[in-house]
Amino acid sequence: MIEKTNLGRIEVSPTAIASLASRAVLESYGVVGMSSRSLGSGLAELLRGDSHKRGIEVRLEDNEIIIDLYVIIEYGTRIATVARNIMSNVKFNVEKSLGVPVAEVNVHVRGLRVSSED
Repeated sequence: MIEKTNLGRIEVSPTAIASLASRAVLESYGVVGMSSRSLGSGLAELLRGDSHKRGIEVRLEDNEIIIDLYVIIEYGTRIATVARNIMSNVKFNVEKSLGVPVAEVNVHVRGLRVSSED
């Protein structure tokens, strides 16, 4: 995302946007963690050290932000409700931080997990 001002240019990378989204996802109720799109991309992220952006894909198309999230949700929660809350939290936090509207937040539920009762 690039914004030009009379003083210069502001550029926010997709990685920075992914970091904002990651924090919002992990703070959402019912989320156990993030998942990779596929096994191959998960291994590549581990080798590159991209764990902070694991499970998040950010695309900038026609000056719009599109975010795809790959999540693991707590077993026993309402999946649709948790997914809607994730969408809302990510959209709000990214827009608040950047001042730019987010066109889409797509949540892909990759699994369910039972948390341990410690």
